[in-house]
Amino acid sequence: MKFGIFGSAQAKRGGPDTDSGAGFRDFVELNVEAEALGFVSSFLVEHHFTGFGQVSATLNLLTWVGARTTTLRLGTAVIVLPWHNPVLLAEQAATIDLLSDGRLDFGIGKGYRHNEFAGFCIPMEESDGRFEEALEVIVKAWTSDAPWSHRGKYWQFDNVVVEPPTAQKPHPPFWMGAGHPESIARVAERGHHLLLDQFAPIEQTGERIAIFKREVKARGRIFDPMTVAVTRSVHVVMTAAEKEKAVEVRMAARRRTERLAQRPDGQNKASIMSYAMTPEAAEESALYGTPDEIIAKIQTLERLGARYVLLNSAGGPETLRRFAREVMPVFAREPLLDTVG
Repeated sequence: MKFGIFGSAQAKRGGPDTDSGAGFRDFVELNVEAEALGFVSSFLVEHHFTGFGQVSATLNLLTWVGARTTTLRLGTAVIVLPWHNPVLLAEQAATIDLLSDGRLDFGIGKGYRHNEFAGFCIPMEESDGRFEEALEVIVKAWTSDAPWSHRGKYWQFDNVVVEPPTAQKPHPPFWMGAGHPESIARVAERGHHLLLDQFAPIEQTGERIAIFKREVKARGRIFDPMTVAVTRSVHVVMTAAEKEKAVEVRMAARRRTERLAQRPDGQNKASIMSYAMTPEAAEESALYGTPDEIIAKIQTLERLGARYVLLNSAGGPETLRRFAREVMPVFAREPLLDTVG
């Protein structure tokens, strides 16, 4: 199995004595240490208008991480295509791919938070159409050497050759988040890699891996388990009281983001909004506990077909250090046989 890291950084607001960039610099240092500890990738979110400083300029921060590392894959989880000019985005992403010697993993999505669409004055109902058109343009931008034009519903470009080219050919790997079975099937149909969210119960995560594997094989392709990344929150805690506190913090953070995401009519149907909001559910889906407890949960994920896990460290750098020392060596062997068909 391989392990990467996943998450965000915070730029705090404040007065003249507040160092708003400290959280970003700490995040960069965390990535430098993660590479040294043996983590293979770092996937960074994109979010806007939170009031608590989540990362908004994802590629900018990843470029800084790329400059300080040499082997760490640089992932986006995810860039929300409906909000971006696709040609400008293709240029920016190609630039980081070149500067990092081909380390970009380009995670893309449609978005799910109502407050972000409202802030950009973009109806959520347009997200599918905007996503599809933007993706078409980006692929064309990365694979066309001759000038081309585009006349779409949302974007128009005339006689352009997009520069620079990407280092990876024909382009960096596309990763997509999906949870509903039909969405997972579409990821397989496109030939993209699959990102699975951190809140789904472990058994449901296994079911989603099985769906993706089946859909890939149904299209005559060989399934590579490294094309599925399972995200999980991780926190090494040694007592029941510490675990209970960690779960409470996790639930509070989720309630905060769901308030931003929910539509005024309460009808946000995104799969990430569908999970039970109970301490039991929050603990079951997270890797919280002693190293031995965390190992047992990862072994369950492994039996269900997971081979690539991205960790959002709720326990900060010390949890990543203990994970690297006490958990990762257990999985530095041939994987267990999975139960996925």
